[in-house]
Amino acid sequence: MTVCVALKVHDCIVFAADSAVTLSNERGGVVNVWEHGSKVFNLHRELPVVATTAGMANFGSVSVNNLAKDLRLQLHDKIGPEDDYTIEQIVDEAESFFRQKYQAIASTISGSHSFSFFVGGYGSDSGDKQGEIWKLLILDGIFTKKRLSGENDEQAIYWDGQHKALDRLLFGFDRDKVELLFREWRWNQEDIDRIIIDMAKRMGSLLVNPSMPVQDAINLADFLVNTAKGYSTFLLGANIVGGETDIATVTKHEKFKWIKRKHYYPEHLNRGGIDHVQ
Repeated sequence: MTVCVALKVHDCIVFAADSAVTLSNERGGVVNVWEHGSKVFNLHRELPVVATTAGMANFGSVSVNNLAKDLRLQLHDKIGPEDDYTIEQIVDEAESFFRQKYQAIASTISGSHSFSFFVGGYGSDSGDKQGEIWKLLILDGIFTKKRLSGENDEQAIYWDGQHKALDRLLFGFDRDKVELLFREWRWNQEDIDRIIIDMAKRMGSLLVNPSMPVQDAINLADFLVNTAKGYSTFLLGANIVGGETDIATVTKHEKFKWIKRKHYYPEHLNRGGIDHVQ
């Protein structure tokens, strides 16, 4: 399982995620939890674009981390730092890429499944505009894409994966339990969605502010991921949110920067080489 956070203020976009990867059997039971998965990605070495993921950690035996690097190579071939581009164009490339990869392994997947891929960044014409956050979703084989935060939005925060802790902190309630309750009362989905949005506005905690400095936005994203990790630690059952927290940020001027990133190798033994996580 996962928790990933996508946060936007005026000066930057911050993406953060834990490192736990859950191995499940055909019945959905947890077989093992690995603590060193990678879920935050640099999608282009020369552009202010960042991505994070939740849900399926592998397409077949290939990790999403490896696929994200393949996607990065594809984006480098198609878009250069001098080219005109939009974030939607990058999302479209990601959708096409993951659709092809998914179709290759779709026949091997059984049961309900989901894959979320968030993309955030600034287009070439950003100017005084704000950055954008998009979400690509595969839910039981159905692809959707949606712009969550547009160029006129000064602040935004989104999360996915094991969302219960952050639901309770930021919404004031667990959306799954509220939705289940309304269904028992035989409310239709449209009314349920409308009331959940209204409840979140009335009961939610406003932790993000458009004027936050970059470092404070980073600290908030780190806090949110750590909150979800701590919540999972003390729940009964497997600890499916954990490991180190990876954090990256993008700005219009400094572009992509790693803030926290684990290495699988000792740096002192690999001097002079290209840092693979850049």
